Formats: sequence, C-alpha cells, structure tokens
Amino acid sequence: MSGAGVGGASEERQAMQAHVSIILPVHNAEPWLDECLRSVLQQDFEGTMELSVFNDASKDKSGAIIEKWRVKLEDSGVHVIIGGHDSPSPRGVGYAKNQAVAQSSGSYLCFLDSIIGCRVRRDPPNSTERYTRWINQLTPEQLLTQGVPEDLLFFYEHLRKGGGVIRVDQSLLLYRHHPQAATHCVLETTIWTHRVRFLEEQALPRWAAFTIWNAGKQGRRLYRSLTAGSQRKVVAFCDVDENKIRKGFYCHEDSQERPKPRIPILHFRAARPPFVICVKLDLTGGAFEDNLRSLHLQEGQDFLHFS
Repeated sequence: MSGAGVGGASEERQAMQAHVSIILPVHNAEPWLDECLRSVLQQDFEGTMELSVFNDASKDKSGAIIEKWRVKLEDSGVHVIIGGHDSPSPRGVGYAKNQAVAQSSGSYLCFLDSIIGCRVRRDPPNSTERYTRWINQLTPEQLLTQGVPEDLLFFYEHLRKGGGVIRVDQSLLLYRHHPQAATHCVLETTIWTHRVRFLEEQALPRWAAFTIWNAGKQGRRLYRSLTAGSQRKVVAFCDVDENKIRKGFYCHEDSQERPKPRIPILHFRAARPPFVICVKLDLTGGAFEDNLRSLHLQEGQDFLHFS
C-alpha cells in the first residue's frame, strides 16, 4: 500500500496550502483509530489541514478504518496522504513517524524554532501515576534539565540545530497504557545510549568535574556508559546508604587503566556539585527531594536529573 493516496498535481497543490500537518504513525491501532480520526474531523482550527498517515505493517483492520475516514475527512476539507508497508514486521514508531513526516507537504515543520511540551492525560487515568505526575509538573526550564520527549533522536537533532523548547500548560496529549506491551530490552538500551550521548554533548562539556548522585546500580551503570574522558571527570559518587558509603570507593573492574579507577563514595552532604542525579523522583516519600532542596542548588547549573 506504499504511496496510496498520493495523487496528481491538483492534490499536491492542495497539500502545499495546508497550514497544519497532522502526523499519524499507525500499527495495529484498530481499537482506537476511529476515536483518533474522529478527533481530527472535530478540530476547530480554521486554517487548512492535512493528515499524513503511515501504516507500519498493521495486521488488523487499521487500513480499512483509515480508508473509511479518508472519505469523511476529505469531504470536510482535510487533505489525506496515506503511505505504509505490509512487511512481516513493523519497523517501529520512529520509522513510521519519519515516513509520515517525509510524505507530508508540511515536512518543513521539522525546521521550526521550537518543540512544544505540554501536559498529558493517561488512559486509564490511574495508569503510570508517578510518571504522569512528574511530566505534568515540569517547568519550561525543566523540559531541558529533566524532560526527554519520546522521540529522542528528533529532539536531540533539534537542539543541535539551535532549536528551543516551549512549555504549554494545557493537556494536549493522551497516552494509552498497554499492560500487555512489555518494554523491550533493545528499546531500553537504545534510549539509554541516546540519553548518555545527550548528556555528554550538552552538559558535561561545561563541567570540569562532577559527582554522580547514586552509588547504586543506576549510578554505576551511568559511569560505565561514559566515555573515558567523561569518566575522568567523575570525582565521586554520593549516596545516603551507609552500607555503600562504608565501602569507601567504587572500583571500575572493566577499565583497561592500571591501576583501575577507584571512585570515592561520599555522603551527599560531603560531596561537591555539580551533580548528575541518578535517583528517581517521587519514589522515596519526598526524602530525596528534601535532601536536594537542603543544598540550595540551581537546577541546570549545579545539577541535572538523569533518571
């Protein structure tokens, strides 16, 4: 079905006039697709709109639903572009999104000055409560120091080109929680790799030395993920766990250096900023947040959140 719906010159001229391009990657979305496409039809935006859909190897009735709504949407003045593939396996939401952008006449949107951050809703409402509470409390400044949009590669490239981020304090996005869709190790590893890359490119060059706040599993994993040059900037780990502090140091056994690096482990009050914090927020009944506030540090300058 690749290229379906992309027609002749008249359609191209119509598409080029669109003020807003709605990008919709789809994979096996039959249970929710009617609601999604109905919301496009019900938009009260008064300018011209187009919908660019890329069907990423759906095996359900998503394709038929898209075709049904294409008629309704185009009758209402929304230009619809449909692409996709029917390979045995999907290529992922990032690929599908990029294809939907590429086939859209509004692909110039990638070069706008800012990415918009917003509040979100969850369906069901009580799913991933801690994550929802965290993302909805982010300030505009924290979108860069804490917030990482889902599309990491696009976000990082946007910042490298000098783009900015704007916070809109409205609920503009609905996340659906799928308990049956377990997080894949490959995806988690990819996200981790890009977050480390972002940290090393955007933050660490400004610091001659820094402390990793968390001498446990996540803090040690971050240390091992850094380049050798960034590892040499780590002057200490810090923690509140007396058992970790009593050990005195962390030895990086996999290092090729001789002698192997031995990084001190300190109580957080004995450590010096700046910190890269590998402690999850809203997970200790406020104890971690109280400890951090007690140091009177400035986020983005004296510390960054990595978890």
